[in-house]
Parts: sequence; C-alpha cells; structure tokens
Amino acid sequence: MIKHRGFPGRLPGTDFQFVIRRPNPKGVTPITARERYADRRAPDKRADAGFLAALWEHFADEPFERGNLDAGRLSWLFGREVVPAEDPFDPASYSALLRIDVSAAQSTFPEVFEASD
Repeated sequence: MIKHRGFPGRLPGTDFQFVIRRPNPKGVTPITARERYADRRAPDKRADAGFLAALWEHFADEPFERGNLDAGRLSWLFGREVVPAEDPFDPASYSALLRIDVSAAQSTFPEVFEASD
C-alpha cells in the first residue's frame, strides 16, 4: 500500500479522516458510490470539499493510486467527482487507479477550484 506523503490526515479541526495508517488486516475495504442527499449536514459537505481540495492539490487531473486514502471518504465522491482511471477497476485494491473528473468536480465544488486559481 502506497502512502501519499504530505497528504493531510484529516480535515483540520475535525475528526473527518482522509487517510489510513496501515492496511486493514481483515482485507481491503472496497470503494462504493454512496448516495449524497441534499439534507446532508454542513460539516459533512465541508469534509467532502476539503478532501477534494486535497486530492486536487496533490494529483490535479492525473491518475493516482488509492493507496492509503480512506475508502469511506473516497466513497462519498466515487462515481461522480472521483472516477476509475483503469478498466477493469478493482474497488477492493490499494493499487487501484483513480482520477478526478474535473468537469463534475467543478460543477459540484466550485469553491475548491476558485481557491486554486
């Protein structure tokens, strides 16, 4: 499992985790697309935006390996802002390649891309 050095461990000032410390001994947690409802709490929305901002800062539009990125946090963006970068895609692999769908991410989280201009 690759560790993304310099990637923030969590959203500052919160307990929203962005990375894991070690591989899960029971097996890899698969990435699954989670439904985001309009009535989600504001802190959850900030965590999504913060995680996407960290992904954008570290990888931009280049493919990246899942590595030690938290499966739960990726799952909130998976299938929309974060998409598979390989075919076939193994959602239960630490070496799976992902990428940011820039157009989808810009329409959902414009504040992330305004800050990087």
